[in-house]
Amino acid sequence: MKHGWDHILNILEKRLNPGLFKVWIKPLSATFDDGSLTLIAPNDFVASWVRDRLLDTVAEAAEQVLGSVKSINVKAQAQKAQVASRAQLVSSAVRTIAAPVDADGHSPRTSDRMPAGMGDGLAGAHGQPCSLNGDQSFRWRFSFDDFVVGPSNALAHAASQSVCQCSLHADQLFLCSAPGLGKTHLIQAIGGHLARAAVNRSVRLRYLTAEEFATRMVVALKMGEIERFKAEFRESVDLLLLEDIHFLQGKEKIQDELLATLKALQSRGSKVVFTSSFLPRELSGVDSQLASRFGAGFLAVIDRPDFTTRMRIVEQKAQRQHATIIPEDVSALMAERIKTDIRQLESCLQNLILKAKLLRQNITQDLAMQVLANYAIDADSPDMERIITAVCRTFQLDAGDLASKSRRQGVVMARNTAFFLARKYTDLSLKDIGVRFNRKHSTVLKGITKVEREMTKRTPAGRQFERALDLLEI
Repeated sequence: MKHGWDHILNILEKRLNPGLFKVWIKPLSATFDDGSLTLIAPNDFVASWVRDRLLDTVAEAAEQVLGSVKSINVKAQAQKAQVASRAQLVSSAVRTIAAPVDADGHSPRTSDRMPAGMGDGLAGAHGQPCSLNGDQSFRWRFSFDDFVVGPSNALAHAASQSVCQCSLHADQLFLCSAPGLGKTHLIQAIGGHLARAAVNRSVRLRYLTAEEFATRMVVALKMGEIERFKAEFRESVDLLLLEDIHFLQGKEKIQDELLATLKALQSRGSKVVFTSSFLPRELSGVDSQLASRFGAGFLAVIDRPDFTTRMRIVEQKAQRQHATIIPEDVSALMAERIKTDIRQLESCLQNLILKAKLLRQNITQDLAMQVLANYAIDADSPDMERIITAVCRTFQLDAGDLASKSRRQGVVMARNTAFFLARKYTDLSLKDIGVRFNRKHSTVLKGITKVEREMTKRTPAGRQFERALDLLEI
């Protein structure tokens, strides 16, 4: 069974956020008997967490390796063994790296993460203790050099550079944009710039998602290490880079801790950079003091790029990442067809270049049209009616179902899909979207956040949602 479990682990490591894999999956062992798989966790807390949140993902991987699996059980190991594993679990949680969403909407693989053993007293990517005194071992995925500046993002770009130059006269920077427009690019560019610049001095930084902050706090509480957790973020940080803070809505205890952390960092003169898909005033289920603090710093919104900027993105990405020159008529075609999501624009470009290489053909408009057809995106952004029509066709529902009181899983997923697409492709506010579906703006926000979380974690629901998006002929 050991070889089979190792194979399952390899699959799970590729599918899951690295932080989830390191803390919850890697400590498990497994036995396979009479068609049933038993997972053995180091303690009851880990067993319960895996059972409640990751069992479906493990089941998919197990069936891929073992074929038919009658059942999967998760149990904690014997009490004596739990004591020995406690320190190991705490150490793993402290070192966990939570992967950010990359330009394709996925988590970076192992080769992109911060290696262990880079020193003490300093944090690198995603909370990993490391020394940034000029060490180049961690490959930050994005930099200012490969960020294409245009009217839609010039302010956010300038503010991000000001953080690096210590010329931003504010303790906080809040970067806001719809998915796929560059906020992760800029926050990683800040971290990467400071890492490369730290030759003669230490720049202590933490880079992680808000959900990873919450997960590490929960682990610290369960393991009796909360004071250590507090010291990590309140006393040993010069710059905190915190992504996707909208994931904290409704999490009161986590919000209280983050608020205390921000107050402590401000008193020490430390800086904080947030990213979010929502403006501070749009957040719901967030403590009023914390929401006020989110909006107290410098706010920079990234809008959808104009046609010229999109063309430059295509041309620059082709040259920098693929050493390829894209004909102007092809870059213009791609920029005209894909308007709202830079991730999709980059993905389309990558597929175009790869197809040309595999077929040994020149990159032409005809070839670009073939690739663009796979993305099913028209020149004009869809309006609400087209979104509703596409969602109903995909989920085999009536338009009335989306606005009904139904809480059936299929209806809720379809409704959240409509929320997400309306936010992405239209200029409607959360309140206006809610009115269209007889929902409060807070419900819309939670639905969009649910979609983003499932896609980021690469869960079965997230992959199902992505497949649904692929089928939407918008």
